Amino acid sequence: MRLVWRSCIGSVLAGCVAANAGAQTALTWPEVRARFQATNPALQADAIGIEELRANELTAFLRPNPQLSATLDQIGHTQLETGAAGGLFAAANPIVAATYLHERQGKRELRRDSAQSATSIAVSAHADLERILASTLRTAFVQVLQAKAFVALAQANLTSYDGTLALSRDRLQAGDIAQIDLDRLELQRVTYESDVQTAQVNLRVAKIQLQRILDDRATPVDQFDVTGPYDFMSPSQTLDDLRRIALDHRPDLEAALAGIEKAQIDRRLAMANGSTDPVISVDAGLPAVSQAWRSYNPPLRQYVGVGMTIPLRLFDRNQGEKLRTDLDVSRNEKLMDAARLQVFGDVDTAYATVMSTVALLQPYKDRYLDQATRVRETVTFSYQSGGASLLEFLQAQQEYHAVQVSYVNLIAAYLNAVNQLNMAVGQEVIQ
Repeated sequence: MRLVWRSCIGSVLAGCVAANAGAQTALTWPEVRARFQATNPALQADAIGIEELRANELTAFLRPNPQLSATLDQIGHTQLETGAAGGLFAAANPIVAATYLHERQGKRELRRDSAQSATSIAVSAHADLERILASTLRTAFVQVLQAKAFVALAQANLTSYDGTLALSRDRLQAGDIAQIDLDRLELQRVTYESDVQTAQVNLRVAKIQLQRILDDRATPVDQFDVTGPYDFMSPSQTLDDLRRIALDHRPDLEAALAGIEKAQIDRRLAMANGSTDPVISVDAGLPAVSQAWRSYNPPLRQYVGVGMTIPLRLFDRNQGEKLRTDLDVSRNEKLMDAARLQVFGDVDTAYATVMSTVALLQPYKDRYLDQATRVRETVTFSYQSGGASLLEFLQAQQEYHAVQVSYVNLIAAYLNAVNQLNMAVGQEVIQ
């Protein structure tokens, strides 16, 4: 019995529970995560937001459109040189003009860089959203593994107890025990049956919750299954190693760093927007199409003109935006410091929790599981041989069950602590 239960704890849990004949292949954690990333609507909506920001990059880098205007001047009553009255358009002067705003000091490039920085922030924020949602998904995944472990434990205990009942019935036939002792043993079986039913219900509920997160409404619950190791191991990285990994990979920290870069670009853009941009104009007239060329002295049949308009930035030099962006740089630097402190706090807390759970689990794996199994087997053998009382046998069964339940719960606590550590670091440092 000890080898059966320990093999269930240390191996893939799919083999510990009888599977439905039509069940699909059990999903591993990488498969569950990949399905979640492909189907989660929150992640999909956030990814569309990133593409919208990339479209803003195109808009930010566009040049100003030139302006084209056409004028027909000098329309009215005219008199020709002969003294006769001219037509309404006899002296009309058609004029075509084009103007273009010339942006100085790299305004267009700075707008593009600012838009690209905004996209970088959104990409990091998307990765951070995925990190947080994956942690929730991992918690639901661990709950299914824990429920499967309890089903395996409950069924193993029931099978072992049924074996003891069969031997007790033989002893009753041989006159070694009284009918009252057998009745008490058979009544105790209700507890083991109840444990099996409760564990199966909890497993079904855990699967339903995981399917809801995956938005999997097509697969029947009985055919949905996941698999993964239900064991523990000490982290191979030190706390300093995990801190360095977190500083390099935490997406919220990357978003804070991108926020500083964008604030600095926006400050340079505000300085550039305070400069003067001239408007260059070119116009052409065709007086020769009418009698208008005669009104010029000397007569002018066609002409081309070039002009430049320079705004005088006497009052508005973008002072407010310059001050705001300068303050925004300082604000983002403080946010970066706060994000770094948050990273250290998250990693330190999660690491301490993992190490504490490992410290609790190690004695179970080294001693307590074997001791509980050995005590139960010894007392069971002694009871079947008539050397132990019924009370001692039931007490040994209860102690064994308590140790195994504690071990299963501690494994779940370890896996959840590992989940928190992976989320704190920003990548899966412990599978």
